[in-house]
Amino acid sequence: MPPRLLLVEDDDPIRTALRWALEDEGYEVAEAVSGEDAIAQVALHTPDLMVVDLMLGPTDGFAVIREVRRDHDLPIIVVSARADTHDVVAALEAGADDYVTKPFQVKEITARLRALRRRAGSGSGATGAPEPRPDEVVLDRHPEAPLVLREMAGTVHRGADQVPLTLTEFRLLCELAAAPGRVFSRQALLERVWEHGFFGDERIVDVHIRRLRTKIEHDPGAPRLVVTVRGLGYRLDPQ
Repeated sequence: MPPRLLLVEDDDPIRTALRWALEDEGYEVAEAVSGEDAIAQVALHTPDLMVVDLMLGPTDGFAVIREVRRDHDLPIIVVSARADTHDVVAALEAGADDYVTKPFQVKEITARLRALRRRAGSGSGATGAPEPRPDEVVLDRHPEAPLVLREMAGTVHRGADQVPLTLTEFRLLCELAAAPGRVFSRQALLERVWEHGFFGDERIVDVHIRRLRTKIEHDPGAPRLVVTVRGLGYRLDPQ
């Protein structure tokens, strides 16, 4: 079956143009013209991917993303005329995987969606053949609640509890865990995790790192696992 995509956009011409382009790419496209409509549709039939405008009226795109993220980790791309840094960061903090500013080329949206689908269907975000990796990596040997990454299973556990990571957070952690102690620049992470460094904005990496830390660090304000190397990037230091 073709992947089902929910397009959340209240501008009729933009929605129609996007729908035609996405259908040409092989997606089964459902439309929502409001935030309320989008939330209702996700509850009835969870899509495989979402494209969400932010400016939707009473229930805006931020609220839609937060509501979806409560129960689902499907890839979400934001499209918006709001290009202010605060809006970009707020959308990513809400749970979006990527952000595209209007006006945009339709081919940019489809390229980013293809990258998200490759990430969802492959075991490695790096280009080329993936290097073999251990199936289980202990990131934190805490005596009562060790943090364990199982890449092939697509899970991270803290003790007996599974850590609810989004696809992007999980793949970001996998890339860092592939080379403990190595510093990854933001651009390198964009190319490995997002797979479209030409389009990528380094703020995306920073926001997802912050979100990841809130889920795996004992004290996100003083991280010990995912460490910032000032002026260079990020490094994973297993404990």
